[in-house]
Amino acid sequence: MTYVHHEKLGVQVNVEEMDTGHSVVKTRGPAEGKFTFTSHTSGDHSFCLGTNYTDGWFSTRHVKMYLDVNVGAAKRDTEHDRSHINDVAEKLRDLSKRLENIKREQRYQREREASFRNLSESTNSRATWYTIMQIVVLLCTCAWQMRHLTRFFEERKVR
Repeated sequence: MTYVHHEKLGVQVNVEEMDTGHSVVKTRGPAEGKFTFTSHTSGDHSFCLGTNYTDGWFSTRHVKMYLDVNVGAAKRDTEHDRSHINDVAEKLRDLSKRLENIKREQRYQREREASFRNLSESTNSRATWYTIMQIVVLLCTCAWQMRHLTRFFEERKVR
């Protein structure tokens, strides 16, 4: 087998964390050169290397790659930590605003409930007094009719 250097050949590199499935790197590079990346978490990583070379499904051509992996302890990425803290602070501010809106809505609902309760109690009070007045009017009318009818029959009996 013979190998020929191809200028238009490129390398597709995908690196993912095995535990979380988080994509650390997804890039295209030249046919030759070095590639480095720094992961924010330690642990197992998955490397997927591919080429942009296509010659059909039944191609007999082969691509030869050399891979040298150096693993070492990386220093902390303080910029990533700061941006993460800024993101968390922004989310915290957003949650605080939402909480204030919820509190304001609850106060408004309490005030509406109190005014509705006062209106209901006033309406019930009026209805009670209206019923009492009807009973008084009925009793007065009944007493008047009884008195009138007894006088009427007494006058008829006397004559």
